[in-house]
Amino acid sequence: MAPHNQSNTIDFDAAKLQRLGYASRAQKTLKPVSLAQLRQQLSLQLQTSLETERILELFFDAVQRLVPLSALSYQLASCDLRLDLGERANHSAGYRLNHEGEYLGELTFRRSYRFSEDELGQLESLLASLLFPLRNALLYRTALQTALRDPLTETGNRVAMTQTLQREVDMARRNLQPLSVLMVDIDHFKQINDQHGHSIGDEALKAVANALKDSLRNVDMVFRYGGEEFLVLLSNTSREAASIVGERLRMAVMGIQYLVEHRTIDLSISLGCASLLPGESMESLLRRADSALYVSKREGRNRLSMAG
Repeated sequence: MAPHNQSNTIDFDAAKLQRLGYASRAQKTLKPVSLAQLRQQLSLQLQTSLETERILELFFDAVQRLVPLSALSYQLASCDLRLDLGERANHSAGYRLNHEGEYLGELTFRRSYRFSEDELGQLESLLASLLFPLRNALLYRTALQTALRDPLTETGNRVAMTQTLQREVDMARRNLQPLSVLMVDIDHFKQINDQHGHSIGDEALKAVANALKDSLRNVDMVFRYGGEEFLVLLSNTSREAASIVGERLRMAVMGIQYLVEHRTIDLSISLGCASLLPGESMESLLRRADSALYVSKREGRNRLSMAG
């Protein structure tokens, strides 16, 4: 087994990993611990948290008592999850984690010199202690994400919006940074439902949500406020910059080519923009954005209004 840049599949149901003895002479400078002792300690330590990042940090720290490491990297693209611990180095041993056909991500150990065969065996045995805590943490993470997500539009839901917006307001105050929000309403949405049915209305909601998400930075967030309304949270964004973003969103929705029975349905949005004032509460910020949205609807829709 070549340790440099090697990718291995660890299927803990298909193979029983051999337990190896004590660390080799190169590791005598670390606290003396046997593989069996470390696995026993890990089985207890890794049950103390359901946070993926914390579990991997505990694992990284513990493994170094037996096998010297410079870094540990983990990624699971389906969960948009990536974690890098330590400092990158030239030599690596990578593992693709699978269990009962369930893919649990890619984990890579790194250091400045090659891994021995014994060390690779020890790492593989220790991975067995990581498997179940990691799987439970990923399930917990998925459950949390599901609880905070609108299933139709794949945007954040009202609960997620309240939690996130309060945190962003507190951070903006503490760091003296700007913060803006856009309240967005799909124009004449009831008419779409009445004329074409609720399933078409649902598709229109998804199309608008995707247009909003595709037109924003990665740090910006979209939440379904309720019905056909969305809230866009623009971190570290001034009133002037938020106005430009709002116009970009309005044009993006107008550009949607949405066909029903070979006929195009024209989609547009009305927007209200508000920027956080000194000492302002989250509730006040939302009220001002909602009032600005009402102005846009009253003045003919398909436009952006700025809160005073």
